[in-house]
Amino acid sequence: DGKIYDAYVIYPRSHTNEASFVEYFVYEIMPDILENKYGYKLCIYGRDIYPGEDTASAIEKRMQKSRRLIILLTHQLTNCKEPAYDQHIALYNALIQNDTKVILLEMETIVTYEKLQESLRFIIKQQGTIKWKEQHTVHPQSSNSKFWKQVRYHMPLTLKSS
Repeated sequence: DGKIYDAYVIYPRSHTNEASFVEYFVYEIMPDILENKYGYKLCIYGRDIYPGEDTASAIEKRMQKSRRLIILLTHQLTNCKEPAYDQHIALYNALIQNDTKVILLEMETIVTYEKLQESLRFIIKQQGTIKWKEQHTVHPQSSNSKFWKQVRYHMPLTLKSS
């Protein structure tokens, strides 16, 4: 199908110097479980988009070469007035072009989705979210937990046998 990545990961980037749990999850936990244990190939901003590349076109190209979009929902995202460029493009591709499936990971309990942009609310209404139940702990959930099973259910089939 010409795709290089199984999923492009979209997460709210912290504008402070302190690393957030979400960034730890994106850079450490997700690759460990999805790439190392299950053989998926993720595209993660900051890891797979190189310095000097035109960020906007690099993001679009990587998304086009991805089978899924994984969006991490956090309070930071609900309070964000202007969605990040990658989120904007992802939702456009998913809703308008209807060519990429979206997987929504709710990293923190979000009481109301009202503050989220309308396109995200639409996707949540259509398919719901996968909720991360474990509170910011050092030990990620077991790769056999309900959370990871749900994530893998929505991911494309891998060629790697486990």
